[in-house]
Amino acid sequence: MSTTPAREAGRSQGGGTGVLAVTGSTGELGGRVARRLAAAGQEQLLVVRDAARAPELPGARVAVAAYHDEPAARAALSGVDTLFMVSAAEEADRVSKHLAFIDAAVAAGVRHLVYTSFFGAAPDSTFTLGRHHYATEQHIKSTGISHTILRDNLYLDFLPNLAVDRVIRGPAGEGRVAAVARDDVADVAVAVLGEPGRHAGQVYELTGPFAITLEEAAATMTAVFNRAYRYEEETVEEAYASRAGYGAPNWQVDGWVSTYTAIAHGDLAEVTDTVERVAGHPPIDLAEMLRRSNAGG
Repeated sequence: MSTTPAREAGRSQGGGTGVLAVTGSTGELGGRVARRLAAAGQEQLLVVRDAARAPELPGARVAVAAYHDEPAARAALSGVDTLFMVSAAEEADRVSKHLAFIDAAVAAGVRHLVYTSFFGAAPDSTFTLGRHHYATEQHIKSTGISHTILRDNLYLDFLPNLAVDRVIRGPAGEGRVAAVARDDVADVAVAVLGEPGRHAGQVYELTGPFAITLEEAAATMTAVFNRAYRYEEETVEEAYASRAGYGAPNWQVDGWVSTYTAIAHGDLAEVTDTVERVAGHPPIDLAEMLRRSNAGG
């Protein structure tokens, strides 16, 4: 793996992906995508904030740029044809970072952008952070760049993190969530990156095979881990009070609580067949995801 500008690889003159750049390769989703591409023999440019943390992958080069650093991002993305953009960490200035990076990609001449958004993103999403994704999507569309939007439901991988001392507490009621595994999102992303033109202009809502309640999620964790998990209902007021001690900013607490209220409102319950249509296989369920996690795979 070497650290070189993308422009040295030249630009594709024919079909296919041309020069492919991947962000987020040090994280859970971007790392999965980068590893899959490497395993398939695809050369790629890993755009990271810290070169020392970039994964060592065959056929991968590294460029350093933060989302908000437009000059560095333009330099890193020069010569790139297709860009996989994982959404930034949940921060107060997340949208402005997204917009700066998108503008840099457009200025650098990126031809196709694949962005990871959130299921049903809207200006009035119950899940408050879904509004960040909607604003980002609108900006992508306004630039005129060819694009594909991957709207991921909550991650199945994230559900165990909701349990504190093996208890999931929140105001989700009996609402259902069609959570999707990161592995399945990564498979969809790789399929899209392999034929970006075929998926241009598409907004893909990605879900698991069925929608479950958090009580059912706790029961599945109990069965797979052979330890007792349970779900305890909170009111919205109780949810805010129970999280007040973390000292987090208001916008972040709103995001935490609205994760549950979005489930309660039914915003995340719709099941789609997109994973199977695009990735070519059915999505896995929570039990299978937990078994893979337990096995380290």
